[in-house]
Amino acid sequence: MLPLNETMGQYSELFMLLAAGTYTVAFIAFAWDLANSSKMLQAVDLKANYSAAAEVRIPVAAGRRGGNDADGPEGRAERPTSGFTVEDGTAAGDMRYATERRVPARVAVALTVLGAAIHAAGVLTRALGAGRVPWGNMYEFLTTGAFLVAAVFLLALIRRDLRFLGTFVLGLAIIMLVAASVAYWTPVGHLVPALQSYWLIIHVSIAVLSSALFTLTFAMSALQLVQSHRQKTLAAGGPDKLGFMRLVPSALSLENLSYRINAIAFIGWTFTLMFGAIWAEKAWGRFWGWDTKEVWTFVIWVVYAGYLHARATRGWTGTRAAWLSIVGYLCVVFNFTIVNQFFNGLHSYSGL
Repeated sequence: MLPLNETMGQYSELFMLLAAGTYTVAFIAFAWDLANSSKMLQAVDLKANYSAAAEVRIPVAAGRRGGNDADGPEGRAERPTSGFTVEDGTAAGDMRYATERRVPARVAVALTVLGAAIHAAGVLTRALGAGRVPWGNMYEFLTTGAFLVAAVFLLALIRRDLRFLGTFVLGLAIIMLVAASVAYWTPVGHLVPALQSYWLIIHVSIAVLSSALFTLTFAMSALQLVQSHRQKTLAAGGPDKLGFMRLVPSALSLENLSYRINAIAFIGWTFTLMFGAIWAEKAWGRFWGWDTKEVWTFVIWVVYAGYLHARATRGWTGTRAAWLSIVGYLCVVFNFTIVNQFFNGLHSYSGL
């Protein structure tokens, strides 16, 4: 009979596999929603244009025929349309379609909730098997981080309709789970002495949550660049080759929301840096030692501080702000993958 920790570890891996499968189905549902919605909205545009053209042609033809009073101005004012109002071809029509008729999106959200519940069970059983918080190595950090990405996304849905982010957020969560299982899998085990501290709970939990928020803003910034390019193309009279982006807010709205979330995540990262320094003093007798991990944690802080400062006081808006936010997230990814795996130091706890 297997020991309890190994049994719980196996249950955890099974839950992670089921969560990844559920997220994949939800990912497909979100992608289907975007594709289906794009086709439906294009049909709305065609019908609205046809109705508008008919409204212009019918009065002229009636006037040339010298029709009766019903064809005159009063009759035209009372003549019913085909039941398809102009609003259906506007942003208001898009919004009504987005909120009332997107069945695949509602199914995708339900699947994401189910996947997050299974994922939570995987994180919990890993913790029970290890007898500690489940973020002591790269495998545990990625699996817990992926759970928080999905959880933060679902919590954000309570306040805002961010279903347009579903495909991109779940795609990142799936990548994190696959990377954890394929490249960073580590059996359940005890922590190295330096990590056996209550500061692990404080320091790493805030770092994981901040990273989850940065993941959301990375997706928003990437979409902002795409939406900005699309808006410029349409303004120049070009074709709309990215019809699904009609379900995504404007580039300015994405930028504003990303800025607010980045501000919250930056506060969390500031506490991550501060608590890490305090923990370093407790463990090694110094607050700062220019360890590679410490340096890159500070680099991330500087990049996001520069992003917030440049946007708030220097007018760095639009694509420049989006690119700076993306650079910050790439630094986060570099810090938690390349630095942990290939740079030797006091923070080499990847478990590999």
